Amino acid sequence: MNIVENERKIKELQARVLTLEPGQEYDTLTKQIDELIKETYENLSAWDRVTLARDPSRPKASDFIEGLFHDFYEFHGDRCFGDDHAMIGGIAYFHDKPVTVIAQAKGKSLQENLERNFGMCNPEGYRKALRLAKQAEKFHRPIITFVDTAGAYPGIEAEERGQAQAIAECLYTFSDLKTPVICVVLSEGGSGGALALSVADRICMMENAIYSVLSPEGFASILWKDETRAQEAAEVMKLTSYDLYQKGIIDYLVKEPTGGMQNDLKLVLHDLDRYLTQELEKLENMKEKEMLEKRYQKFREMGRMS
Repeated sequence: MNIVENERKIKELQARVLTLEPGQEYDTLTKQIDELIKETYENLSAWDRVTLARDPSRPKASDFIEGLFHDFYEFHGDRCFGDDHAMIGGIAYFHDKPVTVIAQAKGKSLQENLERNFGMCNPEGYRKALRLAKQAEKFHRPIITFVDTAGAYPGIEAEERGQAQAIAECLYTFSDLKTPVICVVLSEGGSGGALALSVADRICMMENAIYSVLSPEGFASILWKDETRAQEAAEVMKLTSYDLYQKGIIDYLVKEPTGGMQNDLKLVLHDLDRYLTQELEKLENMKEKEMLEKRYQKFREMGRMS
């Protein structure tokens, strides 16, 4: 039984328990639920974490912005073509510190997902991110980015408007920004669309997030010509937070409650708030030249064989 089937079974049993009075059957079902939860989430495979990362009920960037910051003021448009609702950006206060927030935004409903293009950004989204990043550098505001995308939008119109160039400009610009940058991978971090916001001094991930060059289905289709081997591909790709922390790609992973962060977002926000506070203080006390050199070396070391 896979994680999706187990979760469905858990919900069915929980719904049944609510109809029962305390007694032997109630106690038996409660024990059965506890055992099934333990069996489901104790030893998660890479594919299980892919499934959890894609869970529609997971909190979105808007939830983190609301929970971590106050007085958020959103900016719109790239001053070139238009606005992209898949990219949220603006200025806010983190405690009493002014910061710039840039986030890839999925929707909470089908209608909102259609409006936000399921978190897949167009070139104008990345150019909006660039505009905000340059403004943050000018006013010496730290930048906090939130990554949550399966990848950049691959449509013909996006390519015609310079999708690859917009992403490349993000990579180039963020690598040399003279202000602290911290990236948070929320759920899916796919391809160059995610990397555009991930060139940062610190990268942290939610425990059940994934971060990779492409999806397991894409990996299986390209390497093995068989997308049905996606589960096998997920294991090979080393795309989980634990894999990436072990390899030094990310700097910190935020633990999630059993079943995913949607089950206790306050706990996740508390841990992330503590991490952001701690790392921002370190980065702001660092000399600019040292910060930029360490950022450069961080990415130079990625993928180097020991």
